[in-house]
Amino acid sequence: MRRVRRTGCIKPSVFAWRDVLSESLAGMLQRPGRSALTALGTVLGVGTFVAVLGLTATTSSQIDTRFNALSATEVTVEDIAHEQDEFAGLAFPADADARIERLNGVEHAGVYWPVRLAPGELVRSSAIAGSDGAQNSIDVVAASPGVFAAAGTRLAEGRVYDAYASELAAPVAVIGAGVADRLGITTLETHPAIFIGSQPFTVTGVVADTDRKADLLLSVVVPRTTAERIWGRPEAGGGKMLITTSLGAAPQIAEEAATALRPDHPEYFKAVPPPDPKTLRGQVGDDLNQLFLLLAAICLVIGAVGIANTTLVAVLERTGEIGLRRALGARGRHITVQFLAESGALGALGGLVGTSLGVLTVVIVAMFRNWTPVIHPVTAAAAPAIGLATGVIAGLYPAWRAARIQPAEALRR
Repeated sequence: MRRVRRTGCIKPSVFAWRDVLSESLAGMLQRPGRSALTALGTVLGVGTFVAVLGLTATTSSQIDTRFNALSATEVTVEDIAHEQDEFAGLAFPADADARIERLNGVEHAGVYWPVRLAPGELVRSSAIAGSDGAQNSIDVVAASPGVFAAAGTRLAEGRVYDAYASELAAPVAVIGAGVADRLGITTLETHPAIFIGSQPFTVTGVVADTDRKADLLLSVVVPRTTAERIWGRPEAGGGKMLITTSLGAAPQIAEEAATALRPDHPEYFKAVPPPDPKTLRGQVGDDLNQLFLLLAAICLVIGAVGIANTTLVAVLERTGEIGLRRALGARGRHITVQFLAESGALGALGGLVGTSLGVLTVVIVAMFRNWTPVIHPVTAAAAPAIGLATGVIAGLYPAWRAARIQPAEALRR
């Protein structure tokens, strides 16, 4: 009975956490090359995760800036005089550009409307009707000189008409690069002319690109005074004004534009302030996040597979060591904890290195692009934990496999 009591007092074997950490460190340092290659998968996965999320946040910030710079500085004024008076003509006065440009915060402004041609009136590069150079799908736009500055046009050749040509109602035109290609106009050195119906127009400039109103690239633009002289005033509600402002001034200009144009009838105009692009920005950001998160998840899976494969090989190579530990009293759960600790340590180490490389990548890319790097603190804090979790999950099966090895079988090997 005494012996039984003594036997019952024998404490079961334990595996202290200090021993777990020391054994795990010894197992990793025993083969440093293999440990480094094992952690490489997690380094790449976590590094890609941090870099992708950081670059996505940085890119989204740049998208916000671009949206604000373009959309938040544009105001459109529509002519709605026909809704108030059915006999009202074009509500924009002749000096509409000058009236709006006197407002504080306005950079450029111009009036425009589409010209409605009579049936059979085509845009041609030859005076002969029915020639091969005739085009019936080219739009003609009447515009004041301020439209070109407000649209941010950049010319491939020549120049736009000025206020003097507009006052004289001169037969001049500015064409888009697409129109020039369709009409076969390759240079302005020969002073080419185009014909709209039977009316000749001298081409003074070719538009290569615009910041706004991209339809100018596929249109023929003539002075508004010339269009009024030849085709008359536009139809009711056809006229519009494009206004560009300094950043932050657009809402104020939208409120003041109607009164500045016609103090006697401000109700003849409807000013459209810049829209809030939050919805579009959110959709773009969500699409980028989903795409890049999928890429980061794939890299993490590849890293987990690498850790699982290497850990399983280590279990097979260390069968004798495992059997000796079991023979000395180690339990199955002790073996499981040891191998999980090793794989978790490799994952955590890979997560730390990967986080550092990911942050460094975001900073370098932003520096070369002259951007402001944006990295959410939660991303940087969670990345090492993700590496640890990846290592632990990857080591579950090898650790379970090691715990099932019987001491007698292991010692026979």
